[in-house]
Amino acid sequence: MKKHFFILLILASSFFLSSCATLFSGTTDYVRLNSTPEGATVYINGIEACKTPCDAIIGRSIGNTYAEFRLDGYKTKLIVLQKTFNPVSILNLTSPVGWAVDLATGAVMRYDPRPYNIELEKENSILSDVKPEKICIDTEKKTVEIYTRAALTAQ
Repeated sequence: MKKHFFILLILASSFFLSSCATLFSGTTDYVRLNSTPEGATVYINGIEACKTPCDAIIGRSIGNTYAEFRLDGYKTKLIVLQKTFNPVSILNLTSPVGWAVDLATGAVMRYDPRPYNIELEKENSILSDVKPEKICIDTEKKTVEIYTRAALTAQ
């Protein structure tokens, strides 16, 4: 009788403890994103997420996750979000199914809880403030003509 109870207990615990990180800590994290100056649009893996300062909800993954900060008049900044091992995954013990689920959902990793404070660098281009009215491209002559309207300032 004890032997059957012990086997049942092992089977039940392996079922309930499988994919522990996915069940107990989820598959997303909040990541705080700040920029100087504020108001930069943040793209996570190419998808618009928020404007700084903000808390973005980001799905966990095994691969790299990129955050791109864009603001007019400033150089675009691309960073890789830092991750660490999620210790809740250890509760999978010897359950290959649990490890597989946690790896597939990315729950075996978690994003670093520290905020990202990104300093954006001003563009130093003469043409960074120029807004062309018309652009003509001649592929035969291999020329590009850019037409702008000159801004008049009162002296």
